[in-house]
Amino acid sequence: MPADVPPSAARRAALNRRSFLRGVGACVALPLLESLRTPALLAAVDPAVAPLATSATGAPLRSAFLFVPNGTIPSAWWPTGEGTDFQWSRTLKPLEKLKDQVQILGGLEHKTAEAGPDGAGDHARGNSTFLTGVRLKKSATDIRAGVSIDQVLAKECGSLTRFPSLELTCDSTPKAGGCDSGYACAYQYNLSWSSATTPKSAESNPRRVFERLFGDGKPGERRANLERRQQEDKSVLDFVLDDARAMQKRLDPKDKQKLDQYLTGVREIEARIQKAERFGPAQDPAVETPAGIPTEYAEHLQLMFDIMVLAFQTDATRVATFLLAHDGSNRSFDQIGITEGHHDLTHHQNRKEWIEKVADIDTWYIGQFAKFLDKLNQVHDADGTTLLHNSMIVYGSGNADGNRHTHSNLPILLAGGGGGAFKTGRYVKNSGEPLTNLYLGMAHKLGVPKLERFGDSTGPLKTL
Repeated sequence: MPADVPPSAARRAALNRRSFLRGVGACVALPLLESLRTPALLAAVDPAVAPLATSATGAPLRSAFLFVPNGTIPSAWWPTGEGTDFQWSRTLKPLEKLKDQVQILGGLEHKTAEAGPDGAGDHARGNSTFLTGVRLKKSATDIRAGVSIDQVLAKECGSLTRFPSLELTCDSTPKAGGCDSGYACAYQYNLSWSSATTPKSAESNPRRVFERLFGDGKPGERRANLERRQQEDKSVLDFVLDDARAMQKRLDPKDKQKLDQYLTGVREIEARIQKAERFGPAQDPAVETPAGIPTEYAEHLQLMFDIMVLAFQTDATRVATFLLAHDGSNRSFDQIGITEGHHDLTHHQNRKEWIEKVADIDTWYIGQFAKFLDKLNQVHDADGTTLLHNSMIVYGSGNADGNRHTHSNLPILLAGGGGGAFKTGRYVKNSGEPLTNLYLGMAHKLGVPKLERFGDSTGPLKTL
C-alpha cells in the first residue's frame, strides 16, 4: 500500500461501493503474481508457448489498446522539441510525472481510413481500422473489416491465462444497421474483431466484467460460487453429450452433420471449462463487486480502468482493449463546464472558443489515462518492478485532426516499459509510417516473431 494512504482511509474505501477500487485495487497484493515464474505455473501451460507474453525476468508482459474519439487539436497535442529533450504540450501535461514510462509517437498514419472512392464515413473508418489496418467494406449490412491486433495476440498467448482477452467499453447502447454515411454501426461501435465479419462485443457494465473475471458474490464467497457453477455446467454438458451419442445411431447423414456442428460448439464450452479447472480457482480480490454502470462518465471510466488493473494483476488476461467512446461520440462534458457535444465542437471551423473547448476535452481524457497509468505504476509485479513497467499500452484515436477528418500523424502514445524492451521518456517523430508497424513491433516484443505482416504494415517500427 502506498505510504500516503492512511489505513483508515483504505478500510473506508473498501466498504464503499461507489469507491470501488478507487485507489484500493492498485494496492491489493495477490499471491498468484508471486508464483508466476515458478515451475508449477509454467507446467500448467504448454512449455512451447510459455515464453510468449513474458518479460526477460519471467513476469507477465501485458498489452492494452485504448481508443478515444474524434481526434484532437493537433496544435495543443504535439510537444515541442524531440527525443528526450522535449517540452510537454498543453494536452499531454497530465502525463508529465510519468515521463519515464511514456513514449509520444508522431508520424504514424492509417491510409486505410482515408476516404478514397468511399467518400464520407471517417468516424466509422477511424474506429474499425484503428486496430485492424484494413479498408472497410462500405455497407450497412454486409460487414467486412479484418482481424484486430489484440485478437492476433490473444490467439498466440491466450492459452497462458484464464481469459485470452478482455474487451471493455463505456458505450452502453451499441446500435445495429447503418450509422456513419452508409457504414454499418458495427464498425463505429467495435474496436476488437476476431474475424473480418465478427466484431468482439465489448462489455460496458463493470459488474458483469468483474463477475466474469472473479465470480459473483461477496469477497470470500466467490470461489465456492464459481466452483458450484462449473460443476453445474459440467453436469449439463455431460447430459448433452450422452444424449447426443445415443441420438447419432438414429440419424441420417444430413442430420448427423448438423449434430456434429452443434457438438463442436459444445466441445468448445467443455474445453473452456477444462481450461478453467487447469488454472484452478480464480483469485478473489478483497474488494466489493461494483454495483453497475455509474451515472458519471469519469467514474465509469475509472471503474473500467481499475478492473483492467486487477485483470493484469491477477494474470486473468494479458491482452485488453478499451473503447472509451466510439468515434463520432457527441457526449457533453458538464463536469468541466462544456455543455456542447464533443463531436459538434470538433467541427470548429477555426472558431477559437470551440478549439479551446476541444483541447480541454482532450486534456481531460489524458488526465483519466494518467490516473490509470499511475495505478499500474503503484502495483509491484512478480519481478519487483511494476505492472506499468511490464506493459505495452497504446492510447490514441483513429482521426488526427477532428475538424478535417485526417488520418496521418495520428495522436498516438505508447505507455509502459515493455518489460524493459522500450526506450521511454521521449518524443519520437516517425516519417509517415503505418500505425500497424507499431503493432507489428509490439507483437515481436511479445514473442510472436513469426508475424511478418499485419494489416497494411511494411515492417516492425524501428524506432521502438
